[in-house]
Amino acid sequence: MRVIAGEHKGRRLTAVPGKGTRPTTDKVKESIFNMIGPYFDGGWALDLYAGTGGLGIEALSRGAERAVFVERDPKAFAVVRQNVSLCRLESSAELLRMEADRAIRSLAARKQAFDLVFLDPPYAHQKIAEEIRLFQELGLLADGAWIVAEHDAEVELPEEIGRCVKDRFAKYGDTAVSLYYFEQENAGSLPEEG
Repeated sequence: MRVIAGEHKGRRLTAVPGKGTRPTTDKVKESIFNMIGPYFDGGWALDLYAGTGGLGIEALSRGAERAVFVERDPKAFAVVRQNVSLCRLESSAELLRMEADRAIRSLAARKQAFDLVFLDPPYAHQKIAEEIRLFQELGLLADGAWIVAEHDAEVELPEEIGRCVKDRFAKYGDTAVSLYYFEQENAGSLPEEG
């Protein structure tokens, strides 16, 4: 497991010991960033089920200004901290050890909007569609935000969730990635010339 591109390209990341987490493979991570690459331009990233922190670290390596990593498992949280430190990204990373639901509410209270969100929950407990709705309700998405949802290939997510529209879908064995684009209502509409 390594950083694929950017400032920290090639840096090896530590894996979480045991079988409690399922890290995103380098192949899937590379595909995700190939999909969002043309649209990814800095901003704030949220790695909600951080695991090893690989997705958020990749975003920082490729130019994200700041990333928030959320992980409830103590072992995985220690690994995220270690990987962030290994890449010397402490100044642009914030680590929260808590449940995803609590983290979402806590971030909403700060009125922080994200440009890029990674949702890679444990497959057996995924509630991606509900979380995407909640992000919109609580104002956690910046206009033009991308949401990368990694899920079991058997799960089919809706084409639209509120104002989030599925832009791409890809399968990699038993893993699937659904990429959503968020656009605020009436955003980008040009005033009529008169």
